[in-house]
Amino acid sequence: MLRIPRGLFGVMKEVLRHLLRRPVVGFVVYARTPDGRLLLIRRGDTGEWALVGGTLEWGETLRSGLPRELMEEAGVELLSAGDLLGVYSDPRRDPRFHAVTVVVEATVSEPRRPPMNPVEILEVRCFREDELPGPLSHMLDDVLRRARAGERHWE
Repeated sequence: MLRIPRGLFGVMKEVLRHLLRRPVVGFVVYARTPDGRLLLIRRGDTGEWALVGGTLEWGETLRSGLPRELMEEAGVELLSAGDLLGVYSDPRRDPRFHAVTVVVEATVSEPRRPPMNPVEILEVRCFREDELPGPLSHMLDDVLRRARAGERHWE
């Protein structure tokens, strides 16, 4: 039986996304701790802060992918899934590929372990409203602004 190393599988998957030229479905999470702090990650590719998120895996629903991505990227547990806040599909948002990003809200635990890929995610932190960094990576400032205001959006 041929085994493909996990890292190589990820690279192959990214190449196939570009070859197939179809939008990639993913999500970002407007994640807050029970005391109201916002969970952000600092990305390895840009060095900037961002909302937690990722792409949907084959055979996975958005709801089942949510706790997986939160644990992989931020080391937090999903306490409760909230509302759908928006759908963003502008192909200019992500320089890597055309992403269709679903924004959901969630309540999460404090970070309990480091990110699974320390090259992709450099840091995880929960911020109070008065200490939020900016600008966010991947044009996420407007996503965060709308989520904080309770605005629904789709494009």
